[in-house]
Amino acid sequence: MKRLIYLIIPAMILASCGEKAGNKADELVKLKKERADLDAKIKTLEAGKKDNGKVTPVSVMTVQPVVFNGNIEVQSQIIGDENVVATSKAPGNVKSILVKTGQKVSAGTTLAVLDASAIEQQIAALSPQLNLTKALYEKQQNLWKQNIGSEVQLLSAKTNYEAVQKNITALQAQRDMYKIVAPISGTVQDITLRIGSVVSPGLNGIQIVSNDKLKATAMIGENYLGKLKTGDPVLIVLPNIGDSIKATVSFVGETVDVISRSFKVEVMLANSTKLHPNMSCIMKIANYTNASAIVVPISVIQKTSEGQMVYVADGNKAKSIPVTTGRTSNGNVEVLSGLNSGDKVITAGYEEMENGQNISIQ
Repeated sequence: MKRLIYLIIPAMILASCGEKAGNKADELVKLKKERADLDAKIKTLEAGKKDNGKVTPVSVMTVQPVVFNGNIEVQSQIIGDENVVATSKAPGNVKSILVKTGQKVSAGTTLAVLDASAIEQQIAALSPQLNLTKALYEKQQNLWKQNIGSEVQLLSAKTNYEAVQKNITALQAQRDMYKIVAPISGTVQDITLRIGSVVSPGLNGIQIVSNDKLKATAMIGENYLGKLKTGDPVLIVLPNIGDSIKATVSFVGETVDVISRSFKVEVMLANSTKLHPNMSCIMKIANYTNASAIVVPISVIQKTSEGQMVYVADGNKAKSIPVTTGRTSNGNVEVLSGLNSGDKVITAGYEEMENGQNISIQ
């Protein structure tokens, strides 16, 4: 009896597995058939959509080879190439300020004076001694010419006179250290001094900016290293006054800033009344030229899973054309492959278009 039970149970298990395997196979066949039916319906619907008589109005542009200039565009600022803060060479109290903001000054002009009364007193105290030693020296010279007196007396009088002169000269040099002098010619931009305040060398002072030597500076991402060089044409756009200036790159930095990962570019600018320090501007550096390029607006480039493409008008049908693009500039992109001269690229109406769709050129 037990032997019979042992034979029946495995048979039941095998029958159950066979039934399940049969069900899965049937289900797979059923699903494949449903998918085939869906694919057929989709194709039918797509064909009907294309051939349903709907005509999409479009605008086109006929592409022709043109000169294409690739630009690097970056926000920049105009600064003074000579922009300094004049300070005193000695600590002291501000006695007088001789200039005001916006005033034009020449190099060497005294801008402010500190209190140097102690040195002035020393100079004043030496004045009588200077007069005395000078008179004694001149008297000794006259006696020497008359063969009166000795050479030692003459040299001693001369030495005393020159010693007092040198002392006074040294004191006058110290007194000059209490003057703040303009190191360059330019315009007084800022004054951080106040009469009576105490100042120290290298701290508070008077800012002088030269408008004769201005430059535009910008920091450009390190991905452009090696793509810029001195002499590249530049257009400096001044958006605030609606103007622009043509120039060339005068300096390209070779060191990348570790924080911003960018390098410095400078453009020296000619004198112009329209330029002022700290003005904002846009630097457009032309670093690439193709004399015969196929160019289209960036907006018409469509991105698909297979790459980039554009729609062109092929008779009364829209046709998708795979393309390879190059550099961009001013809203346009260079097409390296895929388009030929004379192709009519659809520039409006392509938003929901499909390959082969009926179109009418407006």
